[in-house]
Amino acid sequence: MITALIVSFVILAVASVPVAVGLGVAVFIAVCFFSPFPLVGIAQRMVTGIDSFVLISIPFFMLTGRLMNEGGITDRLFEFARALVGPVRGGLAHANVLASMIFAGMSGSAVADAGGLGMIEIKAMADQGYRKEFAAAVTVSSSTISTSRR
Repeated sequence: MITALIVSFVILAVASVPVAVGLGVAVFIAVCFFSPFPLVGIAQRMVTGIDSFVLISIPFFMLTGRLMNEGGITDRLFEFARALVGPVRGGLAHANVLASMIFAGMSGSAVADAGGLGMIEIKAMADQGYRKEFAAAVTVSSSTISTSRR
């Protein structure tokens, strides 16, 4: 089964199929032809795997971040962090990390941090001349602070 999975994925990758589609098709081929389990059981397992009350928190955390954006809390939070570390070289990147640390203490969610502060941080860094790729990388990295504090 593993051999069929790898071979089919390599063939799809050589055929310039996008990685996500290639992985999905390769897994489907391997499961259809080489799995000892019935396909109905696999589909049922997939559905029950995402049927969880914990997963409902993700949209609510994103809603919280959006509400904080609209209310101006995230702007004030980012300006506070910028005032603390602004004069330092690369101060805006440091402010990004500091604002994410503060936001992590308030929300405790990396998803809320990226969704709430992310737009503001990336826009502010791009306006100051940082490359968007670097701004996005710093934002995504700093948003994971909230998951590591447990």
